[in-house]
Amino acid sequence: MKRRWVLLLLAGAGVFALGMAVAAVLLTGSLPMAPRAGAGLPRLMAHQVELPAGAGIAELQPTPSPLPPEVVAASEAEYLLLRNIYHRVSPSVVNIDVAIAFGEGTTSGPVDFASGSGFVYDLAGHILTNSHVVRDADRILVTFRDGYVAEARVVGLDDFSDLAVIRVDVTAAHLVPVEMGSSDDLYVGQRVVAIGNPFGLASSLTTGVISALGRTLPSAELIDPTRQPFQNPSIIQVDAEINPGNSGGPLLDSYGRVIGVNTAIRTRTGQFQGVGFAVPASTITRIAPELIEKGRMDYSWLGISSLSPEGGFSLTALAETLNLPVTSGVLIQTITPGSPADMAGLQGGFDNNTRVRGTDVLVGGDIIVAIDGVFVDSMDELVGYLVVNTRPGDEVKLTVVRGDRTLEIPVLLGSRPD
Repeated sequence: MKRRWVLLLLAGAGVFALGMAVAAVLLTGSLPMAPRAGAGLPRLMAHQVELPAGAGIAELQPTPSPLPPEVVAASEAEYLLLRNIYHRVSPSVVNIDVAIAFGEGTTSGPVDFASGSGFVYDLAGHILTNSHVVRDADRILVTFRDGYVAEARVVGLDDFSDLAVIRVDVTAAHLVPVEMGSSDDLYVGQRVVAIGNPFGLASSLTTGVISALGRTLPSAELIDPTRQPFQNPSIIQVDAEINPGNSGGPLLDSYGRVIGVNTAIRTRTGQFQGVGFAVPASTITRIAPELIEKGRMDYSWLGISSLSPEGGFSLTALAETLNLPVTSGVLIQTITPGSPADMAGLQGGFDNNTRVRGTDVLVGGDIIVAIDGVFVDSMDELVGYLVVNTRPGDEVKLTVVRGDRTLEIPVLLGSRPD
């Protein structure tokens, strides 16, 4: 009988405990904490409670081991590369401050201040920068990476390429010339590094890729105010951040070699919006020695005009509309009287205009399809060939389509008029 009462009492205690647990769930929405095993209750009690999903996971997981050294090294390779480029090239990059006096009379009038970038070209103290950085400057101060400041003078300017050479008289200890690279084998997607002084912030590095090749920029050299300026061909387009003050700084490849000079941005705000431009190294290596030797650059000149391909006015776009005999080449619009093209007998368009999408197009002129056997698809490609491969006084052979005939016409190139 006693044993029976004992069992009844234990059963009652169990029912009471279960009731308390149910009450706790109803009141708090969660189970009460399980007591520690061995704290006066059977061990089985510790296994009767399930934790909510996700609870205690962090405590249960082991601490991760450090990654293998080879994995860390691979992830750090990009940063090590950029660090190496910066430490090797930044001593070559300089800040250029210019003062330009304006107003009537002398330099006692108001003074405008501007700044840009440049880089040491050789041990003779020549520094390369943009023409628009130092043009019209009355005073030029160059600040080196170590903080040393020297006054500079202009050696040569070329507004067409927007390149300039200035010179400082300093000891060789301050001169760390860059290593020039090649722009002939660049490709879209290639990594590029820019070092310069955006907003006066010295020796700033930005990175990106080449977005496009073969762009053109209008030159600052306007021969005739009534006509379009010459177009500077073969420009490199990048997405590396270039802002005011970066102009004249180097564009580098992954070896730290100069492949271009940062020159311009396309923007609606005055600051970088994803599109920057650089003059290629092939232009630098051709023009810089001429600026150092003669102070200017002479360019070959044909004396013709053609429509810009922008807006759908390439020969390919016009061929069907104008019933042209070929679908690529340069359709001559006008010829400058007395120019090399005029002397060689090239023909421009007739007086009767044809209206194409709201633009007057002169029809009937010669179509230049090749120069010295190299096919050209636009005026930019034709000018690019002349800039890279010829000098004033050279003779070139133009392949010209005139009506239903194909002609080979020799042309003795002249110099662009001042």
